[in-house]
Amino acid sequence: MTVLVDSSVWIDYFRSGEKSDKLDYFIDENILVINDLILAELIPFLKIKNQYKIVSLLNAVNKLVLNINWDQIIDYQYKCLKNGISGIGIPDLIIAQNAVQNNCAVYSLDNHFRLMENVINLKLMSRF
Repeated sequence: MTVLVDSSVWIDYFRSGEKSDKLDYFIDENILVINDLILAELIPFLKIKNQYKIVSLLNAVNKLVLNINWDQIIDYQYKCLKNGISGIGIPDLIIAQNAVQNNCAVYSLDNHFRLMENVINLKLMSRF
């Protein structure tokens, strides 16, 4: 099994690691993946903070190719709204779609993924 690690986990990991304790295990087991959307959320801030070593390490993580199917994104958003789940951003929908397409679990501290879990058959790693 591979685990797509969301930016919320990486941010916590870089700050304190209090909520992202499973990330070390995923790193050690070499089962984590990332995608360019998540990198785009992380790298600019890391560059501003002159954290080039971390940028290099993140770029070395196995990447999932983003194959955005906009009809499916629209369907996911429709299903969420139909189930009373609003406020899910397009980036989170794209990350969820990327995980589903690649049969990966998502590891995130963002509650939006938990809300989408049963609506779009998304696999999540528990944060506890």
